[in-house]
Amino acid sequence: MAELKTARLTRTNAGPGRLLIAVYLLFAIAATSRAGLQIATKFDQAPLAYLLSALAAAVYIVAAVGLARAGHAGRRVALACCTVELVGVVGVGAFSLARPDLFPDETVWSGFGSGYGYIPLVLPILGLAWLWKTR
Repeated sequence: MAELKTARLTRTNAGPGRLLIAVYLLFAIAATSRAGLQIATKFDQAPLAYLLSALAAAVYIVAAVGLARAGHAGRRVALACCTVELVGVVGVGAFSLARPDLFPDETVWSGFGSGYGYIPLVLPILGLAWLWKTR
């Protein structure tokens, strides 16, 4: 019975979903690299900002895995990650504008992802739309 339910779902890792997964993987690598470097070399300058970058990196990694897995579990993971990501980028974006002193360097989500061409703001919307379309 579980196999029948999985078979009826449109797979999140097919078609345009592959491009979405690739973008999530690219952002996972970029955010992990940037956060790792910032934490290792200048953590004392902006610990909150750099830890939020590390959180963003973790969300991107888990979202990519969730989208890449076929089935209900992967879909639930991806849905949770895209939601956390959207709340995070909007919340951190607003907070970084209100308290720029806490964000001396750009992070993935600061300024609503302006340092990354606002892709961090658009990506969770695309992820949620893809999950909706493939439900």
